Amino acid sequence: MDPVQQQIDELVKTNEILLFMKGNANFPMCGFSGRAIDLLKASGVDLKALKTINVLEEPDIRQGIKSYSNWPTIPQLFIKGEFIGGSDIMTEMFETGELKQLIQS
Repeated sequence: MDPVQQQIDELVKTNEILLFMKGNANFPMCGFSGRAIDLLKASGVDLKALKTINVLEEPDIRQGIKSYSNWPTIPQLFIKGEFIGGSDIMTEMFETGELKQLIQS
């Protein structure tokens, strides 16, 4: 595993709720990342407990996360080491209550 993939793997495994996004939780820098933050907040996530990685500041991770998860877009949500998806999947899961359930379990 190359160093970037190792770094991503460690981040995924050591943070309960991890969001690779553009910007940060207080200042999302694209609509999809902003939506992801809103969905997490609405699902009861304390932003202090949320680890975010700003892919705009980390070009290696921006590319590497796409390979790691085999998912082409940002944001990407991981909960308890498991890849959940991007903002579309998060929206669907929020609407069914599944996102909140997953976060609170």
